[in-house]
Amino acid sequence: MSYFAAAVVRDGGGWTAAEVNLRGVTDVDDVADRLRDVDQDADLSLLFVEADDAYLVILRLDEGEDLRVFGSDSAYAEESRLGALLVGDLKTSVTGTDDTDEPRPAPSGDEESEQPAVDPEADPVGDADILADLGIPAQKLLNLCAQEGMMPADVTAEVCLMLGCADEVEELREV
Repeated sequence: MSYFAAAVVRDGGGWTAAEVNLRGVTDVDDVADRLRDVDQDADLSLLFVEADDAYLVILRLDEGEDLRVFGSDSAYAEESRLGALLVGDLKTSVTGTDDTDEPRPAPSGDEESEQPAVDPEADPVGDADILADLGIPAQKLLNLCAQEGMMPADVTAEVCLMLGCADEVEELREV
């Protein structure tokens, strides 16, 4: 299984992007360490992992701490070792209920509050609100992931465009 892993980190001077090699990682904490290594002093660090034009995982660290993870499809955990490391331990499905079977509250907002046209085969997991404070609420992220014809690279590009770091990530793809 092939993958592309791009870190975008923000500090006082703006966004910086770097490709991250995930070969040899043994768990999600190793992945977080590699993200921290991009910029130890970053206020915000995001890692976009795109695998086989089918799966997207977003990892987030705030000031190097509090790892949060979102995966576009829990099936990635069954498809590869890296997928198992990144999303295998995520037990909360973002499409309805968590382990306690209590319904999730409906998000507030205009068109964002509509339920996404989720691919019936996809099972997003983790923290869909991972980018909410950056202007990308859970429903918008879920809609992007579920949009027909959208590849993981397209979702990453769209998210990075909204965040203001699209040029930095695009430069990594061109190398």
